[in-house]
Amino acid sequence: MGLLDYYRQFEGMTEEEVNVGLRTEAAERRRKALTRVETLDLSQTSWPELPHTRVVNAITFVARAGLNRYPHLRGSELRDELAARHEVDPGRLILGNGAAELLSSAARALIEPGQRLLTTWPSYPLYPIMARRAHGRAVPVTGGVSELIEAAHEPGTRVVVLASPNDPTGELVPVFELQRLIEEIPPEVAVLLDEALVEFVDAQPRDASLALLEQHPRLFVFRTFSKAWGLAGLRVGYAIGGPGSQDLMAELQPDLGVSEVSQAGALEALRGCSELLDQRVRVIGEERRLLTKAMRDRGFDVTESQANFLWVARLSLQGSELAARLERAGVLVADGAPLGEPRHVRIALRNRAASARLLSAIDKAL
Repeated sequence: MGLLDYYRQFEGMTEEEVNVGLRTEAAERRRKALTRVETLDLSQTSWPELPHTRVVNAITFVARAGLNRYPHLRGSELRDELAARHEVDPGRLILGNGAAELLSSAARALIEPGQRLLTTWPSYPLYPIMARRAHGRAVPVTGGVSELIEAAHEPGTRVVVLASPNDPTGELVPVFELQRLIEEIPPEVAVLLDEALVEFVDAQPRDASLALLEQHPRLFVFRTFSKAWGLAGLRVGYAIGGPGSQDLMAELQPDLGVSEVSQAGALEALRGCSELLDQRVRVIGEERRLLTKAMRDRGFDVTESQANFLWVARLSLQGSELAARLERAGVLVADGAPLGEPRHVRIALRNRAASARLLSAIDKAL
């Protein structure tokens, strides 16, 4: 319809008739706008909200003042702040471009061609890739610590890598079980503990594993600012070793360090956003408890989680089918097949409104 045609349609109509038609069209446009609902993405494990303005301001300041400079290789200010908080020698703490980079570097440094890397399964898909890039062999182990101990005595085992809480199951390795693992595996086997999700734990003290470092130099702990801190785009992680680990830790550091922009954001988060982190963790803990019960009441098998997501299954329904039904209802969850278990889905936790919408979608899907 051309412009003149648009106005000719009103010829012979009273002003009131024209206004009624226009009001009807406007009401229909509003109705459609109000019924348009954004997809709820519960498929990711990173924090969904924008970073605090203090973090953004710190990044902006450093970016304007120092993008022309190379970073300090050791990241002394951020490293020293982390070492002080964890009460460890700064020489035993290194920064990296995310915990994943440091884990991969550790695998390459420790594994010789053909040696075995053990991990429980399902778990983080990076671990088999780490072994392959180090020219080693990834060995998935079904079960828990007891099964890992047994498998670690097989010839050629060099590394055990554990995520605690585990992704995608959310399960925590209690500190006493971790200690048993370290004490009962052969002395030449190193343990890489991936604690990317440790901030969400409320079943034991957050730094419980770090106390084991003093007695067990074969243990290495890896953490990140990508999950609970909500700074995945900055790519900042760190690793801590036990006494005598300084030489190996220095070998794991990225050759060109971590950017000053990333360090500035992480440092400001540490110094100015700890209360915000604690608030997030409390919300996740409460939603984890409530949603676990609600899902079990609906007949789902829900693994005990200490992470910011649930690992759920329904006996009569494949994970891919459940994920597809929820997607049609506007809710995205992670299909368990690519994560190592086709019967399951992983569902991220957010807040009460997100949980209510998820449960409504599940009720419709079933």
